[in-house]
Amino acid sequence: MTTFRIAPAVADAFPDTRIALVTATGLRGRASWPGTAAALEALEQRLADGAWRPADETDPRIEAWHAAYRSFGTNPRRVRPSVDALGRRMAKRGTLPRINPAVDSYNAVSVRHGLPAGAFDLDHVHGDVDIRYADGSEEFTPLGEPGTVEHPKPGEIVYADSTGVLTRHWNHRDAHRTRVTEDSARVAFVLETLHATRDGHLLESAAEELRGLLAPHTDRTGVHHLTPERPQATV
Repeated sequence: MTTFRIAPAVADAFPDTRIALVTATGLRGRASWPGTAAALEALEQRLADGAWRPADETDPRIEAWHAAYRSFGTNPRRVRPSVDALGRRMAKRGTLPRINPAVDSYNAVSVRHGLPAGAFDLDHVHGDVDIRYADGSEEFTPLGEPGTVEHPKPGEIVYADSTGVLTRHWNHRDAHRTRVTEDSARVAFVLETLHATRDGHLLESAAEELRGLLAPHTDRTGVHHLTPERPQATV
């Protein structure tokens, strides 16, 4: 079992934060996922038709993350929140990347709802996971760069387990160690908002949508929510 926790200092700084943890156990990532393929194609068609566009930095959902990044010393136009970067890429290319069915599922849900999303292979997480301010001593190996070691700046918000950092700049980039592959069987997916009062309904809809895409391809799913009032959940 893995416990996810929002550190008190982060909860105090961002009191309207809400994080949804969507868990999948017994995931079958090498099968065909027609529901996810259809969701991606429908979103891309809506963009092509001019019926929808991804949220950009003028949208309150993205603006909130830019403000958060600036608060801990990160320039959000150089190091963008994941949903911002993904939406910009889609708007430019007209398509979303195809990585593997599980990753494609959370990417589709993320950009459709304008909420950052990520995922961790729980079989490669060591101990519990804290969403906290970095002290500068931690190590981080970026996704796709197994030979690289970075050190988050002191005061940067990270996801970290007992071994190292799993996500830098709150939700900019995930670690290579806990990346989700076709062979990942036990995964925690993360969806986030800084304004639950305004966007909590979007977070709930996104979590259920993601759960619906995962459910046909896993033995068991679950949804847990972290808030400053309920800052931890064990999955």
